[in-house]
Amino acid sequence: MASIRRNDFSINTIIGPGANITGNMECPGFTRVDGNILGDLKAKGQVVIGEKARMKSNISGTFITIGGVVYGNILASEGIVVLATGLVKGNIITRRIQADEGCLIHGRVKVCQTPEAWNKAVSEQHDITAFSKIHG
Repeated sequence: MASIRRNDFSINTIIGPGANITGNMECPGFTRVDGNILGDLKAKGQVVIGEKARMKSNISGTFITIGGVVYGNILASEGIVVLATGLVKGNIITRRIQADEGCLIHGRVKVCQTPEAWNKAVSEQHDITAFSKIHG
């Protein structure tokens, strides 16, 4: 994972412990979640989901670290780390993955080696999501 850029540590958005958010969010950069979110999260930078976080969300960002519980699909354009305390119930599409011993992932994991494979996987995921919203 050393080749993944993780050098921007300026946090733009923090959802603190005890916070409860309902609704979709779009964040301009590095986002840290330690509270609860019911709604999709789109970040233009890195996303850290803390150990106490609970999310029913589709998440997208550049590099995503999961330490808490996520029910939803994840698009990580650079990479993802699921820590030993992390639980993901949903599909993951990324370019690189690290899954620590003890984590739980229940869903499909697709690691895309080329930009073409990434674009195809993301397009297919958007089609599935749109179909699910229309047909319940």
